[in-house]
Amino acid sequence: MVDHGGVIRRHELTDQEWELLAPLIPRAATGRPRVEDRQVINGMVYKIRTGVSWRDLPERYGPWQTVYTRFRRYALDGVFTHALQQIQTHADAVGDIDWLVQIDSTIVRAHQHAAATGRKGGSTGRTNRTITPSADPEAD
Repeated sequence: MVDHGGVIRRHELTDQEWELLAPLIPRAATGRPRVEDRQVINGMVYKIRTGVSWRDLPERYGPWQTVYTRFRRYALDGVFTHALQQIQTHADAVGDIDWLVQIDSTIVRAHQHAAATGRKGGSTGRTNRTITPSADPEAD
């Protein structure tokens, strides 16, 4: 939590989190005055953590349009993806990530009518398929 004049803000980046993220945020090339990056990023974090609409962002994060515009630009430019990859790489290098993977082997039974076998148990012409996350749905 960040201390702003005695007030601890729950939905903002800590100093340590900001130190990791700040070098990964693109700098503006424009000459006009700019709302500080940390202030805007904290507005994004606040919006995501609370689910508030953009227009209802507290004024301490700057104009909501500025926060939204930068969020959209960063998302489209891949800034968040790049930052996540860099931070994960750093954390993995110092041993802060435990890459343990768990697989749930629960079996879920479907109702007999969910089998899509058509009328009276006959085939609908479709064969059993294996569905994988990387399968192209157009290839079926």
